[in-house]
Amino acid sequence: MVRVLGIGDNVCDKYINSGYMYPGGQALNFAVYAKQLGADAAYMGVFGTDDVAAHVIATLDELGIDRSHCRQYEGENGYAVVNIVDGERIFIASNKGGVLKEHPIILTENDKEYIKTFDLVHTSNNSYFDDQLPVISQLGILVSYDFSGQWKEPAKVRAVCKYIDYGFMSCGSLPDKEVRKACIQLYKEGCKIVIATCGSKGSVLYDGKDFFVQPPKLVEAVDTLGAGDSFAAAFLVSFVEAQKLEPLRIKTDEEYYKNAIKKALETAASFAAKTCLVHGAFGMGKKFKV
Repeated sequence: MVRVLGIGDNVCDKYINSGYMYPGGQALNFAVYAKQLGADAAYMGVFGTDDVAAHVIATLDELGIDRSHCRQYEGENGYAVVNIVDGERIFIASNKGGVLKEHPIILTENDKEYIKTFDLVHTSNNSYFDDQLPVISQLGILVSYDFSGQWKEPAKVRAVCKYIDYGFMSCGSLPDKEVRKACIQLYKEGCKIVIATCGSKGSVLYDGKDFFVQPPKLVEAVDTLGAGDSFAAAFLVSFVEAQKLEPLRIKTDEEYYKNAIKKALETAASFAAKTCLVHGAFGMGKKFKV
């Protein structure tokens, strides 16, 4: 079984159109989605002490996701204010991570030993964790990073890419030529496999040698929030499993390697489509006080 850890942000997405808040955040979503996909998944993050934090913590416990290395501080948990327009999620405001911004995760020796028990760590541009990537990269496990739209920032790319194995970026409706150019740039900066998600246009993967194109699985979306995170989780669980099952073959058998990439992309597209049929990132909403 693949064992993975999401490190970084957690929030509740507060929907003004319905009055419900749903647990989310890139790192937390990754852990939840990986668990849904059959992986042994855990989460390491920072909680506040408000109703939002209580709901996120209760959700993790209900789902059976280990949070033993999380921190908690007095104050607001991370949250975002969201609206839905024709199935598309529109972010309106956020508190920029809440207590996480003031108390970012600094890894202890105990944390490092814990992290070594995983096959992969996934974190994000919203996790205030970039300065810990050099530490993670020395632990001998795979590292994945979601840039969202911050791949457009050269300083961010240079600082992060040399420490990560997988880089995800949101490219929206960017022309195909520009998407490929961006993939090549992240690869040149050190990221070993780059995946660009392009909404209804599908996704593109670049490994320094070949481009792989995955068409989308189109559905009548209820809510697109979490589509990118679910795509990343499904791709990583599938591809890391293939590496774990056949570590030598993935490096020496080109056909096996390419088939593993294609299968992971197909799995990711299908899983992301299902996510779009659920309110919030993965449901589990609760009424909140405005």
